[in-house]
This record gives sequence, structure tokens and C-alpha cells, in this order.
Amino acid sequence: MDLTGIDLRSANLEGANLFGAELNESLLMNIEGNSSTNFSNAYLQYADLTGAYLQYADLTDADLRWADLTGASLVSANLVGAFLARADLTWTVLQYADLTGASLVYADLMGADLRWANLTGALLVGADLTDADLRWADLTELSATRPVEADLTGAHMYSADLTNANLYGADLTNAFLNYADLKFADFEDATVTDADFTGTYWHQTIWTDGDRYDSNLA
Repeated sequence: MDLTGIDLRSANLEGANLFGAELNESLLMNIEGNSSTNFSNAYLQYADLTGAYLQYADLTDADLRWADLTGASLVSANLVGAFLARADLTWTVLQYADLTGASLVYADLMGADLRWANLTGALLVGADLTDADLRWADLTELSATRPVEADLTGAHMYSADLTNANLYGADLTNAFLNYADLKFADFEDATVTDADFTGTYWHQTIWTDGDRYDSNLA
């Protein structure tokens, strides 16, 4: 289904089945959807989804590279395996969203609300998470196979699960990691200036010097 460049601004897409649809460069500002809205495997490169309301929507394996999702609400949305490289997710609400295995390479997540989100195995290489809220998020095995080098300046990760997370070279300046689970996490060469590691759990955690520790070295 080729819908490239279609204008669906403010449309109600509840019940819409757009599985595999080609929606590149489409205008989808302020659209409304719910659990019956299916964008799985859809092509949404460069699409404008600013202000979209897609709580519980299915975006499994959707291609959202370079898409603009500024201020969109994706609470509890299914984004498993979604391609969000270089997407603009500034101030996007992603509470409880499932981003397992999603690619967020060089995505802009500044100020995004990722509380309780599942980012297991997600790729955040070069992503900007400045002031993002990651409290209670599941960051298990985050980018475990390649360096993150993400900007997490001022990010809130209270009680986040960072088991096996690879934060090699990440910028955690002024980040809040209070009571986070850091077992087997890798912080080698990360910048941790003024970051708060109060109450964090360490077990075989790789610190900035490249050595493993079982107690808080911050």
C-alpha cells in the first residue's frame, strides 16, 4: 500500500490496519490511535508525527528513521524492533512503551519521558538523552554489543535496571542513577561528573577505569 506523502493530519486512525504501508514523508500530525491501530512493519521515514496520540498502538518493526515525533504520546505503545535512528523524539511521552531491540542510533530523546519503558537490548549509539526521564525503566543489556557513547546529561534513571548495559563512553554528567541496578554494567571511559550514584547496586560493574567492582566506586 503506497501512501507516500499522504496528508492525514488530525485523523482518527482507531481500527486502521496500515501493516507494511509506505507512509514515508506523510503528514500525520496530531493523529489519534489506540490498541487497534496497526503500523507494524510500516515505512514512516521522514514522516511528521508531531503531537500524535498513539497510546497502545502497534508499531512493531516500523521504520521511523528521521521521523518527527516531537511531543507525541506513545504510552504503552509496542515499538519492539522499531527503527528510530535519527528520529526526533524530543519531549515524547513513552511511558511503559516496549522498545525491546529498537534502534535509537543518534535519535534525539532530549526531555523524553521513558518512565517504566522497556529498552532491553535497545541500541542508543550516539543518542541524545539530555534531561530524559528514565526512572524505573528496564535498560537490561542496553546496547550490549557495541559502545553507546550516548549523551545522558542530566538524565533521570532512578531505580532503573541497567543489568549488562553498555554505557562505554557515555556522557552521564549530572545524571541521577539513584538506586539503579548496575550489575555487570559497563561504564568504561564514561563521563560521570557530578552524577548521583546513591544507593546503586554494584556486582562485577565495570567502572570508568575499566576494572570490575562489587561496591560503589562513584
